[in-house]
Amino acid sequence: MATQDSRVPMTYQGYQRLLEELKRLKSVERPKLVQEIEEARDHGDISENAEFHAAKDRQSLLDVQIREIEDRLARSQVIEVSKLSGDKVVFGATVTLADGDTGDKVVYQIVGDHEAEPKNGKISISSPVARALIGKCEGDEVQVRTPTGVRTFEILGLDFID
Repeated sequence: MATQDSRVPMTYQGYQRLLEELKRLKSVERPKLVQEIEEARDHGDISENAEFHAAKDRQSLLDVQIREIEDRLARSQVIEVSKLSGDKVVFGATVTLADGDTGDKVVYQIVGDHEAEPKNGKISISSPVARALIGKCEGDEVQVRTPTGVRTFEILGLDFID
């Protein structure tokens, strides 16, 4: 986990998804595991009960997952993208790019680390592409060092939509 004062930027939608996941873990998954532990305990000697120990291990992992989500929510800095404006790429912006090599157009929204879904056009603020785009304007050309080499993009458009 990060230091306590480090803020975790996220969109409003990402914040809501984390809240829903936390609720599901606490109200569905945790009670299910408690029931599994009780059933395994009823099978007799717990010192040699593999089902009991497996359920306890899953409970420990679930508790860690819950604490991590609660920490992320507590440190969240929710950005309402629709209230943003300007001519520079910032967190939450939806950016239309032209690939310098192929000319193909791609559209990315820059989101928080836990919200990233590259196949759905949502890239993490800490990704190489997002880091290269931050602070740039429409018409700018950016070079991005990727695992496959340096790629060049031209910023065709910039929107602030949820």
